[in-house]
Amino acid sequence: MNMGSTSSSTLPLSKLEFPSLNPRRIRKKLTTSTPFGFGLSNLSRNTTTGLSLSTGHYYAIRCCLDNSSNVGVIEDPAKDSSPPQVQVQTSTWNWRGYSIRYQYAGSSGPALVLVHGFGANSDHWRKNIPVLARSHRVFSIDLIGYGYSDKPNPRDFGVNSFYTFETWASQLNEFCVDVVKDKAFFICNSIGGVVGLQAAVMEPEICRGITILNISLRMLHIKKQPWYGRPLIRSFQSLLRNTAVGKFFFKSVATPESVRSILCQCYHDTSQVTEELVQSILLPGLEPGAVDVFLEFICYSGGPLPEELLPQVKCPVLIAWGDKDPWEPIELGRAYRKFDSVEDFIVLPNVGHCPQDEAPHLVNPLVESFVARHATPQPSISANAI
Repeated sequence: MNMGSTSSSTLPLSKLEFPSLNPRRIRKKLTTSTPFGFGLSNLSRNTTTGLSLSTGHYYAIRCCLDNSSNVGVIEDPAKDSSPPQVQVQTSTWNWRGYSIRYQYAGSSGPALVLVHGFGANSDHWRKNIPVLARSHRVFSIDLIGYGYSDKPNPRDFGVNSFYTFETWASQLNEFCVDVVKDKAFFICNSIGGVVGLQAAVMEPEICRGITILNISLRMLHIKKQPWYGRPLIRSFQSLLRNTAVGKFFFKSVATPESVRSILCQCYHDTSQVTEELVQSILLPGLEPGAVDVFLEFICYSGGPLPEELLPQVKCPVLIAWGDKDPWEPIELGRAYRKFDSVEDFIVLPNVGHCPQDEAPHLVNPLVESFVARHATPQPSISANAI
């Protein structure tokens, strides 16, 4: 499959009717395969500041179709009127004896559960919740170990790993049963995409559809390492987990300057890296137990890969990808469009690793359109579904 440059044609905006947008579905079965991988970039590299876009507004979508690769592309159109204010509330949920923070808004419409990425929390969806809640019931959860949810020490579980995608997937599914009390659409970023896919595989009757934004490709997974490099990686991980080196490393990262530098690496439009964003990421990371969770996850080389989960998913999947992501290259991400469960692959131009926060004017309408296509009335789930 050619991952090189492609040409695209843009549909005239006059040909679209929004919000009842019905993008073309892509179900082309590709016969060639593409290797998957993920390289950690130099976190101190600067990015070029792009156009600062107003957030909290409602936008139309322009759809394009990549003629040579059948990939949908979203372009930035003129903004529409400001949405009405929606109150976002915060609460806690007791899950298996642990306190889990979540945010919610909206009183009607299909249920959406927003799942953050590594090192983030439900605040990373602050630009999406009020907009999506105008016509949906929206929930944003702090995965256990992150945000303001409890952070149990991984060493308390002995040889059994606690911070795994299976743990987070179980948390997500049980959240839908206990709190949402309904089937839900999962809207996920980065490692949250793997969590959403794993949850849909484990309990397919709960998930109605998944929108994935720049999913983690997990190149540090043991299966993606050459045999001769695996002992070195295991030794490095042991050094981080079992010596003072790991905590020293975390201490150097958990500062306002370092967090800002890392965010400026993965946001193409660095004007979106505000003090509010820096603090929302940093402060939960300073809570007791956060360092142990951080080190546990970066030493986590097992568990599922996205390409292993996608063939097992029964619900529709929409993948959107910021094409300026330095951590999860879109050239590798395009290979995911070959799976039957993936109905569309949407390119978000001039956007980095966290599209929901950097470009909510593109992501929010995309989510609304996807949900509208699949939100046929269905019976709610019962408490004994799990």
